Amino acid sequence: MRPSKDQWAMDLALVTARRATCLRRQCGCVLLNARGHVLATGYNGVASGQAHCNEEVWGDGAVLMWPNACPGAQAPSGQGLDACQAIHAEQNALLQCRDVYAIHTAYVTASPCITCCKLLLNTSCERIVFFETYPHPEARALWEGAGRSWVHFGSLS
Repeated sequence: MRPSKDQWAMDLALVTARRATCLRRQCGCVLLNARGHVLATGYNGVASGQAHCNEEVWGDGAVLMWPNACPGAQAPSGQGLDACQAIHAEQNALLQCRDVYAIHTAYVTASPCITCCKLLLNTSCERIVFFETYPHPEARALWEGAGRSWVHFGSLS
């Protein structure tokens, strides 16, 4: 059976998230235009050329260690964002997008944080479709307050 456009795009976001280099969360983002064509993809991780937080090494006694973990690697979800060195999936996708005024829908594995929401508000993006809820409820209020669509993928029929 042919997947819906939403299912296909969310599948792309989930596969893209597998490239993430952040130790605490793997996120993916796919930006589509109004015709459903991919404009850009992004995943979260440290800046280009930096050591990846999730690189593992085995220490003495076969203990798994992450020598490159940033200071925010152990912070609870949604907290300590300034200590985390990862660039968010939405931010990386926007950096890769040639025309941010062509964006219609952002498919993300986790709903955007408040900063990513503000960045997406400054584009033509009308719709955010996400797989899991990120603990920044103020982002949703900001997005919907601008008259844009906030869609939990699990609630699609």
